[in-house]
Amino acid sequence: MSTGTNTIIGYSRNLPASDPNAFEVRTGPIPAPAPGELVVRVEAVSVNPVDVKVRAHASPHGFRVLGYDAAGIVDAVGEGVSEFAPGDAVFYAGSIGRAGSNQRFQTVEARMVGRKPERASFGEAASLPLTSLTAWEAVFDRLGVTDDSAGDLLVVGASGGVGSVLLQLVRARAPKVRLIGTAGAANAEWVRSMGAHEVVDHRADLAAQVHALAPEGVRWLFTAHSEHQERVYASIVEPFGRIVAIDDGPRDVSPLKDKSIGWLWELMFTDPLHLPQSHHQRWILDQVSALVDSGQVRPTLTENFGPISVDSLRRAHAAVETGRAVGKIVLEGWEG
Repeated sequence: MSTGTNTIIGYSRNLPASDPNAFEVRTGPIPAPAPGELVVRVEAVSVNPVDVKVRAHASPHGFRVLGYDAAGIVDAVGEGVSEFAPGDAVFYAGSIGRAGSNQRFQTVEARMVGRKPERASFGEAASLPLTSLTAWEAVFDRLGVTDDSAGDLLVVGASGGVGSVLLQLVRARAPKVRLIGTAGAANAEWVRSMGAHEVVDHRADLAAQVHALAPEGVRWLFTAHSEHQERVYASIVEPFGRIVAIDDGPRDVSPLKDKSIGWLWELMFTDPLHLPQSHHQRWILDQVSALVDSGQVRPTLTENFGPISVDSLRRAHAAVETGRAVGKIVLEGWEG
């Protein structure tokens, strides 16, 4: 286990990303792992919409460390951990209920950690955990898509981090499912490259475009942008179909009742927060790692903002806040 000082980047006030004081650096001792934990030397992180939302609105309770994607090297293992050893390369999302990965050394529950894909760099690996966990749980656990499933799946927000990896996972594991992705014209080619069979423009008449492709409606709908869309979704999902949302969504889904359409939520942090004995997310990450190493899934890194620092984190948060980011923004290495 390393000795010395830990570099920790967090926030103590809810400031805009443009403010030079939005983040601050503190130092502390390198943590020791509790039973069931790992200490990971963080080599790369990525920034997700949840980071932006928490920084802008959640109380720091003095000082809060964000970061829910990481790839790094195991530095120490706690009592009862037999699956990992110091020196192992890993990747993970962790839990929103704990200090995040924007620090050189992070403690994380071993049950939440997967083995980093051998074919991926640390930066590439850091682009995957939160989004692949979200996508896997949304499609395979919530919607119930299986290897033998057939039908149409509409992916609303297909160029984003989750949509980009979701398309690849479904192509790899459910090849009979037709994927229809939504994207603006500038991002349509990216969405096709991620695996969409068809692309529709979400800025135009979505219902008309989807019905032209699937006259009877789609069987499944994944959405990252569901607010005020309940009537549109009721029109384009077939009877007894299912919708899964990862945003805060509408508060009234009664328009779905006439067709008995199921509305489901997906929050990746449900497992780490509420299922303390679950190893499901480790299993998912190991499946994703194998798919990357076999060439069936590729990392969704589109921009590398350089070493992890106050300034690079501010830049990354500002870019994610625009809502126009394609794929994932990654920070790799440390300044100094």
